[in-house]
Amino acid sequence: MKVAFYTLGCKLNQAETESLASRFSEAGFQLVSPGDGADIYIGNTCTVTHIADRKSRHWLRLARRRNPQALIIATGCYAQRSRQELAQLADFVVDNTEKENLLALTQTLSLEGRRLGEGATRQSKMLAATFRTRSLMKIQDGCHSPCTYCIVPKVRPHEYSLPASQIIDEVNQKVALGYKEVVLTGTKVGSYKDTVLSASEGSSTDLRDLVHRILTSTGIERLRLSSLQPSEISPEFLALWQDERLCRHFHLALQSGSETVLQRMKRSYSPDQYQRTINLIKEVPEVAITTDIMVGFPGESDEEFEQSYSFCQQAGFANIHVFPFSPRPETAAAGMPEQIKDKVKQERNQRMLELSRSSRRSFCEQFLGQTMPVLWEKETSPESGIYSGLTGNYIRVFAHSEKSLSNEITPVKLVKFHNQGIWGEVIDENPG
Repeated sequence: MKVAFYTLGCKLNQAETESLASRFSEAGFQLVSPGDGADIYIGNTCTVTHIADRKSRHWLRLARRRNPQALIIATGCYAQRSRQELAQLADFVVDNTEKENLLALTQTLSLEGRRLGEGATRQSKMLAATFRTRSLMKIQDGCHSPCTYCIVPKVRPHEYSLPASQIIDEVNQKVALGYKEVVLTGTKVGSYKDTVLSASEGSSTDLRDLVHRILTSTGIERLRLSSLQPSEISPEFLALWQDERLCRHFHLALQSGSETVLQRMKRSYSPDQYQRTINLIKEVPEVAITTDIMVGFPGESDEEFEQSYSFCQQAGFANIHVFPFSPRPETAAAGMPEQIKDKVKQERNQRMLELSRSSRRSFCEQFLGQTMPVLWEKETSPESGIYSGLTGNYIRVFAHSEKSLSNEITPVKLVKFHNQGIWGEVIDENPG
């Protein structure tokens, strides 16, 4: 049976989809692209903004049109928040608490008189080809932070961390499958704590300990972390980056550069504290710092927006993910006075996007003329000979090659700015 997965939203959602796809593959299902014909379509939805809701509904409708006889399943955070809304578009709605049992649930169903998964073969090679060069690995889930705009604590309320031993085993499995990079992800990665190990050994096992164990106990060539909070960064933690396998890229969500807006958001830092963290991180050579910025939060005055814009302008971010405030049901910010008009949000969003583009270009141009290792992903289009990949500090690189570069790490000279990153020249280490 053919199954297609589609994912919206954060890296945690992507990691969960990858894990589900692996289980379905091992159970004998054939993985296909979301745009292909499938017997089963599984949409892992997001609900962090109203746009994410809309995209989730749109994909479910597309899946139904691709194969009206297919089994359509909706899961993820939108499914957790409002099962009823998605029940009109999907045959089954599986919330986050049931997501781990999705394979078992699917195997009990029948489609056109056939037992799902019956008679199929293992698809390990296809799985590796589907997710290619890097694996997103969930190490933690759940959030109790009081941010006034965020729906996540309501759709992922149970906070827990996976045992370190299980994570080490999974990394080693990914290495055996040929993956070159693992990305550790979660709702709040920085709050990771192996409580099982802590209870047995009488000591705390936090994210720093986990990263150290992965570096010493596995042969992974690259290790990357997803979003962190300023309070989770310390000199002791940054000392781990002496190991070149740790990617020199930190995603540090800011949300606003205005102190008063941050207070209304109930974020746990001030602009000054955030700036001190930036200064600390920048002691790591070649480091990239990316961030999230929200515009149009309730009550955001012109002055507060300019404070936020100015902060981002001076911070030297490698990239800025910009998005307008979207009121989420049952969050404090949805009921706050002085909601910003859509026109003002759009204007502020556009200005921040322009700053994001100029910041990304300025960061990339620092490295022109340098040679850096790039993990290549795939050809940008079939038989084009143009490959796309990422440096450790998250610069998108493009280069031409007569031989396949997919899933290879090669040295590349960065020669000129490209609209989407930097154009490079592959350095042949074996010219003979």
